[in-house]
Amino acid sequence: MADVASEPVATMRSNRDTAHPGDILHQGCGHKSLLSSDDLYQYLLKTTVYPREPASMKKLRESTASHPWNHMATAPDEGQLIQFLLRTMNAKNTLELGVYTGYSLLATALALPEEGKIIAVDISREAYNLGLPMIEEAGVANKIDFRESPCMDVLQELVSQEAYHGFFDFAFVDADKNNYINYHQHLLKLVRIGGIIAYDNTLWAGAVIATDDEPLPSYIHYYKGFIRDLNTYLAADSRLEICQLTVSDGVTLCRRIV
Repeated sequence: MADVASEPVATMRSNRDTAHPGDILHQGCGHKSLLSSDDLYQYLLKTTVYPREPASMKKLRESTASHPWNHMATAPDEGQLIQFLLRTMNAKNTLELGVYTGYSLLATALALPEEGKIIAVDISREAYNLGLPMIEEAGVANKIDFRESPCMDVLQELVSQEAYHGFFDFAFVDADKNNYINYHQHLLKLVRIGGIIAYDNTLWAGAVIATDDEPLPSYIHYYKGFIRDLNTYLAADSRLEICQLTVSDGVTLCRRIV
């Protein structure tokens, strides 16, 4: 997740025996996974993800692990999924809303061809600057147009320009969850027919099925309603084909068909 939590991750996971089943602290960056077994998740990472993870992404992931908000980083298996999708699509132009230290951004930049371009938006440059040295070392900084701004401001600017209508092959959304539906209306104009919009955190660590009296941090309770609304909205949107995956704590892929 790339939106700032109001409570530290340690509070969220102070007792693994009583935590919500989908809210398990994994080794490394504290990523959430919906797998019930941490050992199984580690097996997945060590067998399938880490052996193929580029050195620059590993370095960025490990450096992010010491950051106090490391739970906001994109999970490594999700980074692998993003790269797989982009290469399968032969994507060249992408849009990323919510950057944090840039793990998903680096995954995207490495997957795009040399002429590929990414417009990346975040309200804070500070975290992005932590990952920038690794992005530069990987030789892909030239593909990134980073904009320090509220996401909606940039989306409105892009929509106002005819040249950007249907311009993007792929969009990755990992910003403020309460605005996902608002972002969606603009993204459907910006992403081409046949292109994909990927929404992160769409099962919200399993909290989409949590009751209001479950012992979860206040920000988890606060955003779960917005995520539920998004999931219902996307399921009813006839302009899309959708597929909700249980990678990380949920990612929904939306293919624009109209």
